Amino acid sequence: MLGFCPPTEETVARLARAEGAGALAAAAAALDAADGTALAPLVRALAVEPAPSGAALGLAYGRLFGHTARGEASPYETEYGEDSLWAPQREMSDLGAFYRAFGLALDPGARERPDHVACECEFLLVLARREARACALGDAPMRDETRHATRIFLRDHLGHWALALGGALARLDPGGFYGALGRLLVGVVVAECGRAGVAVGPSFLRLRSAAPDDTPMACGPVDASLEA
Repeated sequence: MLGFCPPTEETVARLARAEGAGALAAAAAALDAADGTALAPLVRALAVEPAPSGAALGLAYGRLFGHTARGEASPYETEYGEDSLWAPQREMSDLGAFYRAFGLALDPGARERPDHVACECEFLLVLARREARACALGDAPMRDETRHATRIFLRDHLGHWALALGGALARLDPGGFYGALGRLLVGVVVAECGRAGVAVGPSFLRLRSAAPDDTPMACGPVDASLEA
């Protein structure tokens, strides 16, 4: 989630430098060994050379994601898809229902939309932790409920549009941090969809036509957007 938040020096230290990316890659390698995935090389690739400063990442972030919902690579799910008056509202409402069902709510102080990729990735992490806890406790009903929610969430939300965002970042920033982050996003979502038995979405989705609405745009950090 950190990589999709407005960048700080923490972003550089934990993700864009060899030491931080290497530590995460070691954890990813353990998952690769267990699940047959290949995420560790994608994590290591976040450590681009030379390591960018927080200010440099900030410029790249603004160029790619923009200062509204309509950057070159929009991080908002409901900006993608066929033009529709009601579909974005339905999608946003469905996301809110998912979050509430698991005791989560958007942090009002973050001033972020529920369809931001960081929020959706964070929710997927919550589901993964809940499933792991259910398995550790031997709680089959909770495990099955969580797995079902994960399948539906990937099918209807993150798994449907994340490949389009990741592919756009890889094309727009091929040798940079955000290009590597986009490739990692694709790798993670493909792996999670495979584990859940869900078909991944397309690698390209058109942006909906821009139209004024009353939905608030991003105005603050999203690293703590979801709270219990």
